[in-house]
Amino acid sequence: MRAIRIHKAGGPEVLQLDEVELPPPGPGEARVRHHAIGVNYLDVYYRSGLYAVPHFPATLGSEGAGEVTAVGEGVTQFKPGDRVAYVTTIGSYAEERNVMARHLVTLPETVSYETAAGMMLKGMTAQYLLRQTYRVQPGDVILVHAAAGGVGQILCQWGKALGATVIATVGSDEKGKIARSVGADHVINYSNEDFSARVVEITKGAKCAVVYDGVGKATFPASLDCLRPFGMFASYGSASGPIEAFNLAILGGKGSLFATRPTLFTFLADRARLEPMAAELFEVVGNGTVKIEVSEAAPLAEAARVHTALEGRKTTASIVLVP
Repeated sequence: MRAIRIHKAGGPEVLQLDEVELPPPGPGEARVRHHAIGVNYLDVYYRSGLYAVPHFPATLGSEGAGEVTAVGEGVTQFKPGDRVAYVTTIGSYAEERNVMARHLVTLPETVSYETAAGMMLKGMTAQYLLRQTYRVQPGDVILVHAAAGGVGQILCQWGKALGATVIATVGSDEKGKIARSVGADHVINYSNEDFSARVVEITKGAKCAVVYDGVGKATFPASLDCLRPFGMFASYGSASGPIEAFNLAILGGKGSLFATRPTLFTFLADRARLEPMAAELFEVVGNGTVKIEVSEAAPLAEAARVHTALEGRKTTASIVLVP
């Protein structure tokens, strides 16, 4: 089978299309033939070396959707022909892969393979942010950074459906139009506006219950100035670079704030938590409350081009690779 692998860390050029032999699924595993594979900024972190891969060569990608073609010893929950989706450790940039069955979820007919592949990591991230890290309530004011991106668009739609007032930040006027189209009540272009000052102005000084920040270095510490007393700063990504160590006393001085850096895989480690998370995501997508835009379905062989566009912030919404 064909797989996109890296033999060393580096730029998009290190992504190579290789022929790889896939062994039969082992105990507890299911073989999944991909119909679509998700692309995320997380993949850039692994490719560039910001996050370490377990070994070289390495196959990137953490999510996919397809059908089960074989199961290993002890797997009873899934069988060949089942529609499934998953988020797990790296290895999905391939025509097929073996996945631990405990990481798979049954994909309902109401959700297409491309939609699932384009939303599992982003959608499950939005679920734990909105429903678990800070449980958004009707009347809350929330700030979503990078609102035109994949996670950002889901946060805007779902947050609005939960009854929140959504303030969105974007890097261009064009992306601002996207944020408004997915439910943002207020849009701030942080390339030419002081976003923290605008938040204070928009909220008449009341500020926000929570800031959802996938940008990182470029939006910190100004994000803290957007929070009301006891507000939550939820950092879930580092698109502009990681947030460096800071004096925790800053949180006290700005209103006894909370700050957290949750990771999706901590939430997914327990299947008793995974299944209801996926069920809630599939429900809001299946009934149209949250619409997942797949902006491009690119051939697997074009992964390097896709990474170049992703790093250059030339993309919006979700991109999938198709074997």
